Amino acid sequence: MSEIKKFEQQRDENIKNIGASNDLRDLGIKFVEESSKKNYSYNFSWMGRPVIQFPQDMIAMQEILWEVQPDLIIETGIAHGGSLVYYASLMELIGKGEVLGIDIDIREHNREAIKNHPMYKRISMIEGSAIDQGIVDQVAAHAEGKETVLVVLDSNHTHEHVAEELRMYSPFVTPNSYLVVFDTIVEDLPDDFFPNRPWGKGDNPKTAVWDFLKANDAFEIDHHVNDKLLVTVAPDGYLKRVK
Repeated sequence: MSEIKKFEQQRDENIKNIGASNDLRDLGIKFVEESSKKNYSYNFSWMGRPVIQFPQDMIAMQEILWEVQPDLIIETGIAHGGSLVYYASLMELIGKGEVLGIDIDIREHNREAIKNHPMYKRISMIEGSAIDQGIVDQVAAHAEGKETVLVVLDSNHTHEHVAEELRMYSPFVTPNSYLVVFDTIVEDLPDDFFPNRPWGKGDNPKTAVWDFLKANDAFEIDHHVNDKLLVTVAPDGYLKRVK
């Protein structure tokens, strides 16, 4: 066995042991809970654009994108555009692919900053509700002819909205690629954690994912990603298309 194979085997065993530790998993959730009170996810940027994510999840996305090497990444939710730029820069390194972002309100200062970014050459944007059929039809036009497609859902976090996104966008995901649902962590946080938001425990992306998987056996939770990260805003949210 080669040295790299030995290393990978040891790493996989380590991840398996970490994933089996409820104490470590609880610590990860506690870190997300406490750090979120201080807006920890707002601390980071990529190539000059704010990325409102945990670095651990961004590393997981890098690993997935290198493995899948998609021709198209579809992301709902744009905000400052940092994740669009991040994914586009990885596509640039891979040497192919584009990123399509959808948001109900692309603020003008964010639109201009994204358009003026060097990675904009691999980015397209659509303004409108991600669950509007007319918007989905535009996405379908972008996806037409693309061999490998990956989808990221990160817009409105209510159960109803994410359930509709899952229904409408899961067909775009190609076999062996991923459907990533962010902010499933909402289900694991205290009942009163989001007093000014329409989502919370029992009504969030994770509950939508659970319902989606009950009726759709083409996707499975990639527990390997959950286990390796520990600190993540997307527990049970990394879904791999297996059929």
